Amino acid sequence: MITGLMMVARFARYGVNKGAQKADSQIPNVTVSQHTFLDGTPTALIALVPMSHTAHIPSHRKPRQRASKSALRAGVAGGVLSTIAVAGAAGPAQAEPVTQTIEMPTITSGFSTAVAASAQATQQVALDLETQADEDAAAEKAAKTAKKAHAEAVRKAEAKKKAEAAAKARAEAEAKERAERASRTSERTTLSASSGSSDSGSSASAPSSSSNVSGSAASIVAFAKAQVGDAYVPGGTGPNSWDCSGLTQAAYRTAGIDLPRVSQSQSTFGTQVSLDNLQPGDILYWGSAGSAYHVAIYIGGGEFVGAQNSNTGTVQRSLDYDRPTGAVRVL
Repeated sequence: MITGLMMVARFARYGVNKGAQKADSQIPNVTVSQHTFLDGTPTALIALVPMSHTAHIPSHRKPRQRASKSALRAGVAGGVLSTIAVAGAAGPAQAEPVTQTIEMPTITSGFSTAVAASAQATQQVALDLETQADEDAAAEKAAKTAKKAHAEAVRKAEAKKKAEAAAKARAEAEAKERAERASRTSERTTLSASSGSSDSGSSASAPSSSSNVSGSAASIVAFAKAQVGDAYVPGGTGPNSWDCSGLTQAAYRTAGIDLPRVSQSQSTFGTQVSLDNLQPGDILYWGSAGSAYHVAIYIGGGEFVGAQNSNTGTVQRSLDYDRPTGAVRVL
């Protein structure tokens, strides 16, 4: 131990070198350890200052860890060390050299033959399985193809049946139309003969629904009535479908009179007559003269025949059904 006088000492209250603090370290005598001096430096690095046993000394130590964490860390460390120790104790202190020779079995020709046969058998099984898989796939494909062919055959059979039914219905409709046409032709022939005999001086009677008609008017009326039931088609001029002016034009052609084609021109072709003074064969029109939108033929008895529209076709109606605007007389 070295006892010396310290005029200037480093601050050492907390156990570390801080800075020069004369108020705390200027004391007449201080006891320091030998190793607190540096070579060639008379100033002490750490001064041992006498202090009261009741003096408060702040601590710079880290706070203590919790007991649970300390115990856990101690347990883990102890377990690892114990495991290492047990493993070291269980291992042999020194490995002994191997002095025994193990004899391996010798592969004989019989053994190699058996191995080859087993490999061949395995290969054959694999080939059999592959062949079976191919056969199953082919059978499944054939089944799908057969099912598809059957469905196609059923579809074709149904289509054929529908086509046959449609053809039968069409044939029946054509037969009915031919019968009606033959009936109309017969009626027209009869009316033409009646018209010819009327021109030679004999009289002919009209159907009971009309007043007595003779000459060209009878031919016009008969033709118009024979078309009742025909279809209405815009621009139609016969023989089985008409529009309004096409029907009147065709009817007048039987009397040798060539009317204009459209209703506007027909409504001014001839002499304007009152609806109270109508005669069979007069042309009725709807709308104003020169701009009529519909025409028909008066057949007597307060009735007319006209190609009305696509819903009704060619009809025979009373004047009260659709009152016309005016009429013209051509004959």
